[in-house]
Amino acid sequence: MTNSDNGSHLERRSLLAGFAGFLGVAALPATAAQAAPTEVSSMRRYPSNWPGLEPYGLADTRLDLWPREDNSFVLPLELRPRDEERGQVWMRDTYVNCFVVHGRPIYVATGTTRVPGLDAAGPWNDGIFVWVSPSLRGPWKLVDTTGIRPGAEKGKVWSPEFVGENRPGHTVVAPWQEYWYDDRFGKRGQAWAPEVHYFRGTWYIVACMGDHSRKVGSFMLVSEGGIEGPYRLVEGNFDKPFGDSFIGGPNFIEPGAYHHIDGSLYTEGDDAWLVLHNHLYAKFRDDMEDIVTTSNLPQFQQMPYSPEPYLEGAYVFKHGGKYYLLQAAWNRTSANPDGSTRYAYDPPGPGRTQYQYDAIVAVSDNFEGPYSKRWTAGVGAGHNNFFVDRSGQLWATFFRNPNFGYWADPSRVADAAVPGVVRVEWTGPGGDRLYVQRRNHGHTTSG
Repeated sequence: MTNSDNGSHLERRSLLAGFAGFLGVAALPATAAQAAPTEVSSMRRYPSNWPGLEPYGLADTRLDLWPREDNSFVLPLELRPRDEERGQVWMRDTYVNCFVVHGRPIYVATGTTRVPGLDAAGPWNDGIFVWVSPSLRGPWKLVDTTGIRPGAEKGKVWSPEFVGENRPGHTVVAPWQEYWYDDRFGKRGQAWAPEVHYFRGTWYIVACMGDHSRKVGSFMLVSEGGIEGPYRLVEGNFDKPFGDSFIGGPNFIEPGAYHHIDGSLYTEGDDAWLVLHNHLYAKFRDDMEDIVTTSNLPQFQQMPYSPEPYLEGAYVFKHGGKYYLLQAAWNRTSANPDGSTRYAYDPPGPGRTQYQYDAIVAVSDNFEGPYSKRWTAGVGAGHNNFFVDRSGQLWATFFRNPNFGYWADPSRVADAAVPGVVRVEWTGPGGDRLYVQRRNHGHTTSG
């Protein structure tokens, strides 16, 4: 999560020399990355807010809020050998962002991927891959890691496989992140939901060790070079993930091993915060090696549903002077008394079926809240992030969850797990909502 104030996320930062060489950014025009003006005329008209559904907790399933052909596309990421048969990168938890360095746009993409021979990213995967591009439309290339690890797959910036790179005073892979084995699953351990951030001249990756790991939870890597690395683990994660352990996750997770997942980074000025699922956040130390408070983390002030379901993918985005808290929630169907279908962010229960993995959003004047009631920002767009492109256009990511619901249907699953992006619209000052670009609501016009 990086700061965007009224569409001007694109900050002028220094580009590391190695990364500049990889992208060939010298060929880009110096003016290509100018963001949209930050001043908004009071005469401009904006799309309207849709009234909240009642009772609070119902899900909005209108086709306007779906990623469609007219408002979205799948990124043409460079294929790895494992992707050739499918012709597309298999990806969950898609993350995309745009940074401006030396006046030029640098787009980054990453996500959860799988190994050849498995149909999911578990019980193990082989780490984190990163793609870069000078434009959202491409060409998207894997970062060039061949100078760091000539024998490893190009674009892989971190993996439990890299444990052999540990040395005294320099930890790349902690013991709790290493692969391990048992009789039930065989090889176990995977990295989930990575995000790439550029803060104070340094590249960071925040990611999570998934359910099949020795310890499950969020961690952070810091680059000692360019975006391609080499990366090492920050000090605060030598022994465990961020935050406290608690009871959670599938029953095969060892007691005490489950921590807060889906970690994310929010930066504003020279300050940075860790954001975790279960509504938690914590400020980073100035040296970025650990969070200031390591237990009993503060919680965002929210307006929960009643009852509150399990939420994932917490992410904070600032736009128009407001803070937006994104989370992912399963929209479950059930039957109303009159026989019609109820769509709601309900917890699991008899007669309830997972339908879509949605992006729900709330807005606040302050980072910690209090946040407004949530609304459906994108149908099937859960576990995403918002970002601004070089022209000031707002976007969100999506991936079409292949595990359950609409995109798990055999007729659709081949089109699931993709690195997708969809345009986002802002309802302006006073409206203060972000939605997937709705039909006939796409762009602001002068009054």
